Amino acid sequence: MNNVDEYIESFSDKRKDLLKQLRQIIKETIPEVEEKISWGVPTYYYHGYLLQIAGNKNHVGFYTTPTTLTYFKEELKDYKTNGKNTMQISLHQEIPTQLIKKMILFRVKENTQ
Repeated sequence: MNNVDEYIESFSDKRKDLLKQLRQIIKETIPEVEEKISWGVPTYYYHGYLLQIAGNKNHVGFYTTPTTLTYFKEELKDYKTNGKNTMQISLHQEIPTQLIKKMILFRVKENTQ
């Protein structure tokens, strides 16, 4: 994959829709975010590494930081996390738009303090 469009278009099911939604939320929340493929997945930079998204077999991953998961622990109770940096959104769940926006802004604050 050379770019995020190709990465997202490589999926043909619900993962594609969820990835498109996540990408749109990220770009709307931080219009000046830099987007590229790193480590084989869409990666976003704003004053350094910000976050990643990825399609997996049974879910879409939203990759952030341990401090973000800790801070939003209560709001993440309906989602599987790995306790390190990953929030999993199952193919049967809706994107929690407001929560994702808050997590993105939390990361921006981490990167700009």
